[in-house]
Amino acid sequence: MSAVEGSVIKRDAVQEKGDKIDFKMVTFSLAGKDYGIDIMKVKDIAKDSDFTYVPNTAPYVRGVYNLRGEIISIIDLRIMFNLPVEKKSDDEVENIIILRLEDYILGVIVDSTDKIVGVSSESIQPTHPLFGDINVQYISGVVEHDNRLYIILDVEKIFGQTAGEQQGYVEPPCSSKEGPSVQNDAPSAVHEDEQELTFITETLSTFMHFFVSEINSDWVKTRFAEWKTIRGKDAADLQLKTPEEAEEFLSPFYSQNSGELLGEDYYNALKAFLSPDSVIRVWNPGCGKGLESYSLACFMKALFPDKQVKVWASDNDLLRISSAPSLVFGNEFVPPVLQPFLVEVQNGYQFKPEIKDAILFEYHDILHENPYSNVDVVFTRDVLSFLRVEDQQKMIIDVKENLKKGGLLFLGKHEKMPGIGWERLEEGHIVAFRKETE
Repeated sequence: MSAVEGSVIKRDAVQEKGDKIDFKMVTFSLAGKDYGIDIMKVKDIAKDSDFTYVPNTAPYVRGVYNLRGEIISIIDLRIMFNLPVEKKSDDEVENIIILRLEDYILGVIVDSTDKIVGVSSESIQPTHPLFGDINVQYISGVVEHDNRLYIILDVEKIFGQTAGEQQGYVEPPCSSKEGPSVQNDAPSAVHEDEQELTFITETLSTFMHFFVSEINSDWVKTRFAEWKTIRGKDAADLQLKTPEEAEEFLSPFYSQNSGELLGEDYYNALKAFLSPDSVIRVWNPGCGKGLESYSLACFMKALFPDKQVKVWASDNDLLRISSAPSLVFGNEFVPPVLQPFLVEVQNGYQFKPEIKDAILFEYHDILHENPYSNVDVVFTRDVLSFLRVEDQQKMIIDVKENLKKGGLLFLGKHEKMPGIGWERLEEGHIVAFRKETE
């Protein structure tokens, strides 16, 4: 480890008195946040741009690299975790941390490397979703040092399950480890389509954090057929090589009025679907800025003026959920069906106190225990598709448990509820799923 400590990174000389320094980490930055990796997992630090491209690998595999005669894979952590990447010219060098893992060596590209920091292992705290842009399962803990908060990555967990990809190749999606199932010398057109579609789905998960499952696979297949007519049938042109191309592929997926206040079409759909109860309870997970939540509260108040309305609006974006209660709107941006619920303020319009009082904006990660039970409506458009498949399944179970019999679930316009126990309803272009009473 002397190469790292002595010649590449300066040792952090500041140590707090009385602390037992028994954990050292190489620190670096990603998307403006401070991270660390256990120094025992670090072989070296490098700066280079001379990578050899390897075709048919995951988008985050930048290529292979000659490390003093040893060929290793280079992984771009920013692309792997869908973080912003500053554009550089081809000859500009990247900052690379060379990792020595249990079975192999690889390099990871980061925004910048910093120094070696020594801390007491007792000062390392459990992780929390607020601490980073990376899934908490890949974070071993967080620690504060010199007024900076470091997020410690568990690189064995990140790279341990996909060693094959990290070494610069990807096993063909339809292949079998016991031997090929197709004996023809040339792959069939069907097989090629399946492989190309597999590359598309893998890239969507990497660039857009969009995960293909029963919920959205029908739309993805339809969109892929459209994509082939747009881009041509050449496999190289079909692949999504950049986040911009992945975003273009996904752009038709989003529901109408996504990121906007909802209009009369949703009001009419609710009017057709809902029957009043003593209390109208709505759960709006993944509410973002709260525009859907305000719309739903107004709709419920208009439909059931004599009933008690409650909208639980939750999101794991702390900044958005904190600012939602104080949003100010221009009158021209509010659909006519919602305008009776506005009151004029200094810089525009806000929703009346009766609407605000009906909504509880709350920071909450939907993958954790959900406290909302026996709700009449769950409104979560385009949210499930951006959860990992196993997390989608968990969320589906939570929704089914917390939605009362006969309650309504609103998904995105290109999402569907898998399994039995749901009745599909349609009003115009609005689709809902009613939980069956039997």
